[in-house]
Amino acid sequence: MINKVYPGAAEAVADIPDGASLAVGGFGLCGIPVALIDALHEQGTTDLETVSNNCGVDDWGLGRLLADHRIRRTTSSYVGENKEFARQFLSGELEVVLTPQGTLAEKLRAGGAGIPAFYTPAGVGTQVSEGGLPQKYDAEGGVALASEAKEIRSFSGADYVLEESLTPDFALVHAAKGDRHGNLVFHATAMNFNPLCAMAGRITIAEVEELVEPGELDPEHIHVPGIFVQRVVLASDGEKRIEKRTVSAAESRSTNGSKES
Repeated sequence: MINKVYPGAAEAVADIPDGASLAVGGFGLCGIPVALIDALHEQGTTDLETVSNNCGVDDWGLGRLLADHRIRRTTSSYVGENKEFARQFLSGELEVVLTPQGTLAEKLRAGGAGIPAFYTPAGVGTQVSEGGLPQKYDAEGGVALASEAKEIRSFSGADYVLEESLTPDFALVHAAKGDRHGNLVFHATAMNFNPLCAMAGRITIAEVEELVEPGELDPEHIHVPGIFVQRVVLASDGEKRIEKRTVSAAESRSTNGSKES
């Protein structure tokens, strides 16, 4: 009988070694596998190469690993709100492969589909295709490592750049529901990069908020089939943070004790 459920996050990530490459689901702080990231942080794994849309914020998500210098290299499409990310990159402590967001998504999808490379118009005529995009700085602010030029081909009169797919050693994802066979269902926008990461990882570990019995999930509503998932962990009590909170002007005035006219 197939049973991919692990007793806890610590057991599920225990064999992730130093230097491993990780695809990590989420977008900002939405749909990130907090329990798995925290377990990886607690066991002290370091020298990691991450693939994610962004790198969390300064004190949450992948930002926790980054703050303790556990990440050596990251492939991302957005630096965003993480000041420590920017500081490490500009000071030469972190290698960063900036990648157009759609290209990053397709790199993961193609990797999971067994497609080694693909052509895309994104980045043609820029440093993405021509090379020279800084990936690591030295201590003096000079470029220590830059991207190389990529192959360009013309199809029907338009130029396209060749991009290689990604197949990281492990993938960490977060789902709303899962069963012990590894079938996953995501909630709304928390789906984001999670299915793509799940497909791409050689070993995929999923934390789920609700663990159900096989057959309880409607087959037509399953977002990632269990063939892509090797380990499942119940993590229903994890904290969910909001990256940015915006309130209306009226609510703001009320909070400050002002009256509306």
